[in-house]
Amino acid sequence: MATARSSARDADALCWLPATELAALIRRRKVSPVEVVNAILSRIDRLNPHLNAYVTLTADQARRDARAAERALGKRGVTLGPLHGVPFSVKDLVITKGVRTTFGTPLYRDNIPTEDAPIVARMKAAGGIMLGKTNTPTFGWIGATHNLLYGITRNPWNLDRTPGGSSGGASAAAAAGLGPLHVGTDGGGSIRIPASCTGIVGFKASFGRVPLYPASGAWSLSHAGPMTRTVADAALMLQVCAGPDERDQYSLPGPRVDYLKALRGSLKGLRVAYTDDLGFVEAVDPEVRASCAKAARAFRELGCRVEDVKPGWPSPREAWGEIFCGGIATRMAPYLDRRSDIEPGLYRIIETSLKNPPTKYVQAWFDRLAWWQHPRAFFETYDLLLTPTIACPPFLRVDSVHVSVQPDRPARGLGACRVHRRRFAGGFADRRAPLCRRHRHASGCGVRAAAALGAAPSTDRLRTVRM
Repeated sequence: MATARSSARDADALCWLPATELAALIRRRKVSPVEVVNAILSRIDRLNPHLNAYVTLTADQARRDARAAERALGKRGVTLGPLHGVPFSVKDLVITKGVRTTFGTPLYRDNIPTEDAPIVARMKAAGGIMLGKTNTPTFGWIGATHNLLYGITRNPWNLDRTPGGSSGGASAAAAAGLGPLHVGTDGGGSIRIPASCTGIVGFKASFGRVPLYPASGAWSLSHAGPMTRTVADAALMLQVCAGPDERDQYSLPGPRVDYLKALRGSLKGLRVAYTDDLGFVEAVDPEVRASCAKAARAFRELGCRVEDVKPGWPSPREAWGEIFCGGIATRMAPYLDRRSDIEPGLYRIIETSLKNPPTKYVQAWFDRLAWWQHPRAFFETYDLLLTPTIACPPFLRVDSVHVSVQPDRPARGLGACRVHRRRFAGGFADRRAPLCRRHRHASGCGVRAAAALGAAPSTDRLRTVRM
């Protein structure tokens, strides 16, 4: 019995190892890919019924891939990718060849794509082993995670709270040790909000840094990126996934960057601005405000020149809402006769958006393009902008309710990263974020700033899901 308990502890320990360590251990044949995959799948079997982070598991294929990865370790002349044998998950908004992709709606419950999205193909080509798909609200429409097909996803720190959204399945999985690497997407906070709510690292790179295909309804706002427990893992994942793809005409060209190496660079001398109000915030929880201000001061100790600022920017919310909701409404319009398969709050948004004249959508684009001049001018003075991610701690989980959150929604092109180091009195990680000038991610500035803030909270604090 003691041996069985010890074995279970060893298996659980594997679940908490970062991808950078797992990849190195597998390469040196200190750990087997089969052992890693079985350990994580066992943990998923135990905890996912409580969390509902994964909605589709590809366990049999993952085990086959793990055995193939193990065999490859013993072969001469085989080139091993940087993620060889390392497990990962994919948000259910991202297409996966031969694996159901529902976009979080009963309308696509039987949708089986015939190809992988670029980010999925690159993760596999690098040796990663896909475990399955994580939950999302319908087409990523809200900052919480629930839908009519799979139900509610819960926060592993507190099952009564949301893990955020729309990449809430990925954030819950990462925080609970259900895999080291997770593919998220972000069109209005959907990587950043759940990273904040669960105390993990979420990296939204500059628009086009990671190619997207096929285009989503909110294509001009959509980003794909890593959700992990450590900054180094996010850098490793970005290193694998960044780069142009012909299927995405907006993907960014440029030389390959060693983001892991960039983590070792210095922040000394960087001009850093901190604010908890870009100009349009309605309220910020006092504990959020205090925690984020304290985190910003840490940059002074790293040799940065830190200033408290009040940019006074106008709100981009109306322009963002018209573009985001207009895109989803257009995509959903053919299904309006299937009202029972569409959440009531989303249905109202679709109806309202479809009544708007086309000129309103065009005007939103004009307003967006004009708004860009505010951050453009700002980053002529500063290298980094630090802000809270969301204005409040994670709210109570909800069913079919449209919860309005207030993320910061930078214009297309700005990259952002959410990393978390300490916890609030209520049991949640603090929430803060560095944004950097467009394209600075290519030089590693963003990931160095993320590394400065530290990794996710200690995993021994996740008492809620250790069942």
